[in-house]
Amino acid sequence: MAASVATKTSWKLQEITAHSSNVSSLVLGKSSGRLLATGGEDCRVNIWSVNKPNCIISLTGHTTPVESVRINTNEELIVAGSQSGSIRVWDLEAAKILRTLMGHKANICSLDFHPFGSFVASGSLDTNIKLWDVRRKGCVFRYKGHTQAVRCLRFSPDGKWLASASDDHTVKLWDLAAGKIMFEFTGHTGPVNVVEFHPNEYLLASGSADRTVRFWDLEKFQVVSCIEEEATPVRCVLFNPDGCCLYSGYQDSLRVYGWEPERCFDVVLVTWGKVADLSICNNQLIGVSVSQSTVSSFVVDLSRVTKSGSGLHGPIKDDRPLAQPTLTGSSLRRIYDRPSTTCSKPQRVKHNSESERRSPSSEDDRDEKESKAEIQNPEDYKEIFQPKNSITRTPPRKSEPFPAPPEDEPVIVKEAAKPSQVVDIQTPLPNQENPDLVQRPPIASSTPVTRAEPSVIPAARNAPIGLKASDFLPTSVDSAVAINDLSVIVDLLNIVNQKASLWKLDLCTIILPQIEKLLQSKYESYVQTGCTSLKLILQRFLPLITDILAAPPSVGVDITREERLHKCKLCYKQLKNISNIIKNKSGLSGRHGSAFRELHLLMAVFE
Repeated sequence: MAASVATKTSWKLQEITAHSSNVSSLVLGKSSGRLLATGGEDCRVNIWSVNKPNCIISLTGHTTPVESVRINTNEELIVAGSQSGSIRVWDLEAAKILRTLMGHKANICSLDFHPFGSFVASGSLDTNIKLWDVRRKGCVFRYKGHTQAVRCLRFSPDGKWLASASDDHTVKLWDLAAGKIMFEFTGHTGPVNVVEFHPNEYLLASGSADRTVRFWDLEKFQVVSCIEEEATPVRCVLFNPDGCCLYSGYQDSLRVYGWEPERCFDVVLVTWGKVADLSICNNQLIGVSVSQSTVSSFVVDLSRVTKSGSGLHGPIKDDRPLAQPTLTGSSLRRIYDRPSTTCSKPQRVKHNSESERRSPSSEDDRDEKESKAEIQNPEDYKEIFQPKNSITRTPPRKSEPFPAPPEDEPVIVKEAAKPSQVVDIQTPLPNQENPDLVQRPPIASSTPVTRAEPSVIPAARNAPIGLKASDFLPTSVDSAVAINDLSVIVDLLNIVNQKASLWKLDLCTIILPQIEKLLQSKYESYVQTGCTSLKLILQRFLPLITDILAAPPSVGVDITREERLHKCKLCYKQLKNISNIIKNKSGLSGRHGSAFRELHLLMAVFE
């Protein structure tokens, strides 16, 4: 065991109240890594500079919560999609709206700017993907194929392809010029939250709620490798700029992966919670997370993170010899053929029917006039967004790294870990002379500690050690229902919802009548828990229930099949009753309205 001068690997940079209501979306600019955009249930889009306390500019115009935002490559434009399906594009330097795009029938779940063309792609809860020409304010093409919400969209670095990730457990690759699907990647067993193209090679990474990261070869259209962790669902992924590794954000950690062969090079403990996006600047990884109306930013010093096969700190997936890091551009995989300049025009894309393309209308013009940009502090605004004819613009390309906060602990101790562990101890081991040290969090705050406060050390497991929820679940559910108290049901469901594998048909038959009550409750938390449980049941059991009910009767006596059929009939009847409630509430506004509309689409089979 060796000791060295204490240096922080990760720390919390800042915490801000980003909106007057809950934050529903946030994204980092990828050019500077320091521009932050947030969308809220207050229908605003706010622009921030990371590590500065005040909002630079606030964009208004949407009339429903903003559920997706995206900043273009040059950090000059921002696009935001709302719960009603409308999309607005703003010019940040001119502080004005450019376009209002209408056409989706439900929430906008994902957006992306074309890398060098004047196009925006949008994915929606209505399962459609649309490609928009920002200059002409029209829909160029509609891509149909997903069966559930499209959660993430990414253009390839050469601008020829579009990758989409969906709640239907699939990743699809679309050819923009041909206007059709190239391939559908299957293998994930849960909703796919994010996709990302390798910066150089024909390689695609996807992260899912099934706790796996998969790498796909875009020449052979096959999986390269799959990495599964006993962690929380994958929330975001980002390739290192030189393509040497992939960073993956989980609830309480950052993991560094290689794919040929599959390896976890390093694990960094970061207490960021619901991390939503990652960017890299000055050899630092910036991560942003959200909790209600609060947005927090975190920094990971990449100079202290292992990114290749030498000196592994993470779990090794097999006993194969470690592969040497592949030099950029030397892979056997093809390299993207990028345009010679950023001003080159993209390939001509196939245009949709005239009915699909929208010309400017008086309604859209009125919407654009109603949209405005509120500059909170002119000096801050001028610092970030210089006039277009300026030679340089800020955030500066040669910005300084964020300094690490003052050290609270005297020593960092590192030692070789077992294959499934990473030891990164920032506090001495507890002893009788100083028992309070064990209460310190593993990652220090960016501000000096002025008074001692109790802190929570994040657990490494999702369940108490020595206990399995599946062992006591049936008894607990029966007891909770017998108590006839919805608060008890809510507490129990909040535990069960954390692990989808706990759901069984028996549990569904008992819980569905209780979910029906929760959905009609006047308490927001009750409704939210009910919606989450119902979504899990629909995704996991609705195909099974419909298949069993549609199957022909079996020959002879099959007790097990008859019991399963009885349970399916009971569940179907209960879901039918709940579908009427969902339909009536799908017109509500706010977060619950969004949840009810999503459930309404999932329950279309009952209409």
